[in-house]
Amino acid sequence: MQLTTRDRQDEWMDEPDIDSDLHADALRGLSRVNRLSGAARSIWKPIAEVARGRSEGPIRVLDVASGGGDVAIGIKQLADREGLAIDVVGCDISQTAVEFAGENAKRRGVDVTFVQQDVLGHDLPSDFDVVYSSLFLHHLESADVVRLLRSMRTAARHRVVISDLLRSQLGYVLAKWGIRLLTTSRVCHVDGPLSVRAALTMAEAIELASQAGLTPIRIRRKWPERFLMVYDTQTSTR
Repeated sequence: MQLTTRDRQDEWMDEPDIDSDLHADALRGLSRVNRLSGAARSIWKPIAEVARGRSEGPIRVLDVASGGGDVAIGIKQLADREGLAIDVVGCDISQTAVEFAGENAKRRGVDVTFVQQDVLGHDLPSDFDVVYSSLFLHHLESADVVRLLRSMRTAARHRVVISDLLRSQLGYVLAKWGIRLLTTSRVCHVDGPLSVRAALTMAEAIELASQAGLTPIRIRRKWPERFLMVYDTQTSTR
């Protein structure tokens, strides 16, 4: 598989008329993948830093394109475990995902709110301290990545956090074969390799962030074949 250039194709789960049962099965599969790959813990540190710097009251955290809600739920669980005051809200364009995530949080006894919102078609709410996304950028064309990052930059009072796939040969192998060990979802089996083909390299992520005005940023590689990018509004050049 040649991965020298980005190849973004529409994924099955992004189809607006996807069967709700298939969608829910895919969300369950992705929840398992995220849990076993430590998706919430991988972005926890930059969120916790903001919470520890707050002298009183909770910080407000927004999960953009929250999907099945497992990352938002995981962030809230980590905060509760460490005694940090954090209110977490997840938003997603899919009503199926919002309902699934709400039931997921209720079943696990975690206080997280999920709402439906088109994050590309409308401005993000601006009353959040940290705005983050996990595994969403690779779904978007480059122009939409820039547009979303600008919106996140405007909405976040303190910090923007991005976690996403890296486009690499190892990432493709993990997505094609590793995901089959973790879920029986046909949607995940199809979309996994497509996601890596559509993913960014670190250099591409830095360039798109710069176009969106997110400078300076901190970025580093994370297992399994992901990158973590952090932008602080207080040290920005805007």
